[in-house]
Amino acid sequence: SWKLCWLPWRDKEGGGLSLTAGLLPGGASLTGISDTIKANIRCVSRSRAELFLFFSRPKPMTHQLSSPDFHGEEKSEQVTSIGQIKPELYRLRQGEQGDGKQGDTCGKISFLLRYAFNTEQLVVKILKALDLPAKDANGFSDPYVKIYLLPDRKKKYQTKVHRKTLNPVFNETFQFGVPLAELHSRKLHFSVYDFDRFSRHDLIGQVVVDNLLDFSEGTGEKPIWRDIVEGTAEKADLGELNFSLCYLPTAGRLTVTIIKATNLKAMDLTGFSDPYVKASLVCEGRRLKKRKTSIKKNTLNPTYNEALVFDIPNENIESVSLIIAVMDYDCIGHNEVIGMCCVGSDAEGPGREHWTAMLANPRKPIEHWHQLVEVQSIPV
Repeated sequence: SWKLCWLPWRDKEGGGLSLTAGLLPGGASLTGISDTIKANIRCVSRSRAELFLFFSRPKPMTHQLSSPDFHGEEKSEQVTSIGQIKPELYRLRQGEQGDGKQGDTCGKISFLLRYAFNTEQLVVKILKALDLPAKDANGFSDPYVKIYLLPDRKKKYQTKVHRKTLNPVFNETFQFGVPLAELHSRKLHFSVYDFDRFSRHDLIGQVVVDNLLDFSEGTGEKPIWRDIVEGTAEKADLGELNFSLCYLPTAGRLTVTIIKATNLKAMDLTGFSDPYVKASLVCEGRRLKKRKTSIKKNTLNPTYNEALVFDIPNENIESVSLIIAVMDYDCIGHNEVIGMCCVGSDAEGPGREHWTAMLANPRKPIEHWHQLVEVQSIPV
């Protein structure tokens, strides 16, 4: 029995579709087909052509088949088996729709990277970002970048905030002290954020760069591009506060020495804050007294070394707590809380441990670091 095969082809003039003659299994041309049969073939082929064009429309197809040569114009066109899957057609279609981007990316970031062997410094220059997603109702974002080294995150840097743009240009340089022997085990972490003056900053995406030892061999003059991978909501990174507690039972005096804070959240468009620390003595939810430090301008890593003194009789020391809040000073509007921590007998985790250590070591300053958390429903 005879089998008919047909394929839709685009004509050379770029117009509509034309049908190649039907083929026998051996590859020879069919001749002598009646006009009625040809009309039926065209009708069926038109619907098949529409289905085929869904997968590939940009370029004429060039297929391979080891068969006898065709005559005339068919010599320039080659055919493939009906139903054969062509993976490259799927790749081309995806490229048309997504411009080469993957579904889980949200823009690109460019930076320079080099290692200064004489000073053992990893030098990073953040150049720019492209095609960031819009996070604000105006169709733009207010992006900035945080950068640190994994796994310890001891030193963290942050660029300035760029207002109302999806393609910010940073051109800011940062340096990390890393011994050459440790470079192979470290990773560089970029976090791109959208600045929000009145709420938590939105995480746009992240980039992690490993194999830092490979980059150390270059001159650092060729920009490196990386896709920004969409990040999930992470715990608010508000910074850390270092202070000591010292209690004198006989004098009934508690001294809180605010030493310094690091990696504070930026509250101003400059990429910095104007932080000060306010300590409140609380009993059963009521604020009894408060003390505060001086204001440090334009910094995310302030140093205070200031003592805040509270008079607390020894018989009451077990019933009070301290709420310590890091504030951002605003000369025009209201001062805002960057983050806070609590120490006392009814505190949790590090706050309770610090308080217990203070009571167990009277007249001795006990110093601890505390992670700042978001404001809770307590007086500050």
